Amino acid sequence: MKVAQVCAVDFTLYHFLLPLMKATREAGHEVVGICGEGPLAAKVRAEGIRVEAVGIDRSFNLLRHIASYRALVRLFRRERFDIVHVHTPVASLVGRAAAWRAKVPTVVYTAHGFYFHDRMAGWKRRLFVALEWLAGRATDILFTQAEEDAAFARRARLIRGDVIEAIGNGVNPARFFPDTDSAVRERVRKEIGADSARVAIAMIGRLVAEKGYPELIEAMRAVDADLWIVGERLASDHAAEIDRAVDAAKADPVLKDRVKFLGYRPDVPDVLRAADIFTLPSHREGMPRSVIEAMMVGLPVVGTDIRGTREEVLPEETGLLVPVGDAQALAAALNRLVGDAELRRRWGAAGRERALELYDEHVVISRQLARLGLDRVRAVSN
Repeated sequence: MKVAQVCAVDFTLYHFLLPLMKATREAGHEVVGICGEGPLAAKVRAEGIRVEAVGIDRSFNLLRHIASYRALVRLFRRERFDIVHVHTPVASLVGRAAAWRAKVPTVVYTAHGFYFHDRMAGWKRRLFVALEWLAGRATDILFTQAEEDAAFARRARLIRGDVIEAIGNGVNPARFFPDTDSAVRERVRKEIGADSARVAIAMIGRLVAEKGYPELIEAMRAVDADLWIVGERLASDHAAEIDRAVDAAKADPVLKDRVKFLGYRPDVPDVLRAADIFTLPSHREGMPRSVIEAMMVGLPVVGTDIRGTREEVLPEETGLLVPVGDAQALAAALNRLVGDAELRRRWGAAGRERALELYDEHVVISRQLARLGLDRVRAVSN
């Protein structure tokens, strides 16, 4: 079979979809990545997977997507895909419309987290639910990562097809594992310029406000530990920026030595192995992979009580959950772990066990391939 994986930016294609594309190819099928051109697309091509460049603006102004829609229609008609599999909010809307117009036999949508959420204004939430329902008229199969999203999709009958399934999210345990002899910890801390004795809290995410950075930086005023922030703002981001909070942290006499902005890092597993605690105070997520990565490495997690994260983190067993936007509660949760090494060890070990059981990347990908009939090459009679 011939399968297209469609998303807006090369960052998503490389960091999130490459394992699925490689597994599809290894099962004997042809797979093509489709996204905006960028340096990470070259890394996908280096893996022997063809990438077709179609720019998709990450804006919900639908008039800005006419050219992308037309380019996708032409591409889908030319390539004659058996399956078009779309990802990320805007690309999923434009991609499904184009797949419907091109009469692609099977259209699959993985919702890595619906754009709408409970803290949106009511009218705005209803608008985005309506957009999902409309695009769902061209959708045969819907995968969500969180069961909470799947349950909502079933109630709202978001797609025309019958298959709505929570497939979870996964990471590779061969890459994410604890540092058993402290060698990595010592090397990374020396590179970062971090004191080997200081407790370090890691945070991974795009530098946008909805990831919870303003309240996290505020919380760190009351937390006697270092904070390592891994991530950057993508050129295509339309989410609110955090430049003011970043500048304030760098200038603050209390925070400037505690908060370290590490930018984009290709060695995320090593950074996590060198840390003691992981936090993700996001306002909305699907099922955040960074939390799973931290759990695999054996870190306790402090997250917000939102969909996805609350399926991953078991309060008082693998970490703690706090209300969205509550800097005081976030500081209290972090301080509890900062001050108790044994609690960090116990919850981290429990988190790793849970991650290995539920979030092994191989299991999650195998589940998708089986549901799509791609787990084996079908015999073709002449």
